[in-house]
Amino acid sequence: MKKCVILLPFLISFGCAITYNIIGSRVLSDGTLDEPFFLVPIECFFFLVGILLLLIQLILFVIKRLF
Repeated sequence: MKKCVILLPFLISFGCAITYNIIGSRVLSDGTLDEPFFLVPIECFFFLVGILLLLIQLILFVIKRLF
């Protein structure tokens, strides 16, 4: 179960990146850019959460090995 919790943010981040690329971006006739920009910060957020979970897991592992 722990491994699923640690992998979940990375999977969501990967899903956001894939979705962003599938949707794509285009320039409308009035010159505005139409793109799903909201996926970029969500992707970064979940990637950083995944990194933090990995660091916490590593720190707890090292502490348990020392004591």
